[in-house]
Amino acid sequence: MLTFVFVCLSISVSGLHAEFTVTVPNPSVKVKENEGADLKCTYTADFGATPRVEWKFKDLKGSQSFIYFDNKPTAQYESRITVYPGGLRFNKVTRADTGDYDCEVSGNQGYGEKTVKLTVLVPPSKPVSRVPSSVTTGSNALLTCFDKDGSPPPTYKWYKDNTPLPDDPSKFPSFKNLTYKMNAFNGNLEFPSVSKLDIGSYFCEANNGEGAPQRGDAVKMDVRDLNVGGIVAGVIVALLAVGLLLFALWFASKKGYLPKMSESKPKTQAVYTQPRSDEGDDGDGEFRQKSSFVV
Repeated sequence: MLTFVFVCLSISVSGLHAEFTVTVPNPSVKVKENEGADLKCTYTADFGATPRVEWKFKDLKGSQSFIYFDNKPTAQYESRITVYPGGLRFNKVTRADTGDYDCEVSGNQGYGEKTVKLTVLVPPSKPVSRVPSSVTTGSNALLTCFDKDGSPPPTYKWYKDNTPLPDDPSKFPSFKNLTYKMNAFNGNLEFPSVSKLDIGSYFCEANNGEGAPQRGDAVKMDVRDLNVGGIVAGVIVALLAVGLLLFALWFASKKGYLPKMSESKPKTQAVYTQPRSDEGDDGDGEFRQKSSFVV
């Protein structure tokens, strides 16, 4: 009896989950560039005889847009896609079509959606690499490699003097003295502190499994010691130049070649002297000025 009840409950729960179900038989579609592609999306009858079906596209940069809306393709996809019951077909895909496609179905107050990931396969092109031609011992050196065309994005490998560099040099006896760090996903090869052991010719390789791997141009990187003698000599020359300039100014001043500063005449000042208290009027009643201005 308990088993029967458990089976009934299981069927009931399964039936509830089956309502308004959207299914994508192939959630990851890969197709070569300039070929057709089918993105299939089916749904249960719970949505009704004429459900509303919409398709949205999100590219690798995160930008999202409708490609099928209001029962018709949008303007930019009008001549490129065909929507049929159970899916969508691209007549011809380009690398710009790589991204996520959301199939959204609604009807009878139900809603469901699923995502199909489309990857347009494009072999890598010749990668662009940047290798410094000369660096100073003990300094940081960064080598970069990038391919703009490969889809999916390629991984990168670096070569030194035509020998592939391992991802972890410490695990290989012939490379254990090297201290570089290599990132196979962004193409960077970094030397935190270069030494004479790092001198060599470097090039990178891009590979995504589509077509032959592509290699960039080889560039030689030289490592030089810091020129301490040159720096000291430069400082000495600068000090001598300053000394010669000061001597020239002193000599010119001594010989009178430099203009002398004009001497200014002292300004005259008027000094007022107060009369003494015992100085007053004369006996004849006449007032006489006893104070004076001294110039």
